[in-house]
Amino acid sequence: MVETLNTGLTRRALLGAFAATAVTAAPTFSNAAGFIRGAGDIRRLRMYSGRTGERIDMIYWIDGQYIKDAVGEISHFMRDWRSNEVKSIDLRTVDVMAAAHHLMDVDEPYLLLSGYRSPQTNAMLRSRSRGVAKKSLHMKGQAADLRLKTRSVSQMADAALSCRAGGVGKYYGSNFVHMDCGIVRSWRG
Repeated sequence: MVETLNTGLTRRALLGAFAATAVTAAPTFSNAAGFIRGAGDIRRLRMYSGRTGERIDMIYWIDGQYIKDAVGEISHFMRDWRSNEVKSIDLRTVDVMAAAHHLMDVDEPYLLLSGYRSPQTNAMLRSRSRGVAKKSLHMKGQAADLRLKTRSVSQMADAALSCRAGGVGKYYGSNFVHMDCGIVRSWRG
């Protein structure tokens, strides 16, 4: 379970924030292949889950390095809540999510609708909806379905598309955006 302080920040995020204040050098781009435009020298992810009631506010990357404990907490947060099964979330997806959030210049955390899905959960959802892919990237920990109250589906999708780093699905009827680290593409669901 993600432990939170009264401020809503996790202990790890707080430690990461203190570590971030020590970073005084200008950003370097020696790891340019891993840098997602718009993510910045410090990468942060803020989300909450209406299903579990959990919140996460996590600095997971500082000056070219992923923070192992933070990455583990993100994977746990994005678990299949139906089966409580955890899979490592692909960091490319996390980077797309963080970069898009940064580009929208919003303080509101994402509402996570779906992160990792076990094959059983995906099959169950697929039997109920034609919008669920048989070989969904959710089953690989490479996709997330997200919503923001203060931004439209179009605004969220435009931010994610501007990263040019994966797939972006616009689901206007259900009011969410799918972001993944697969091939660059977009669709309307």
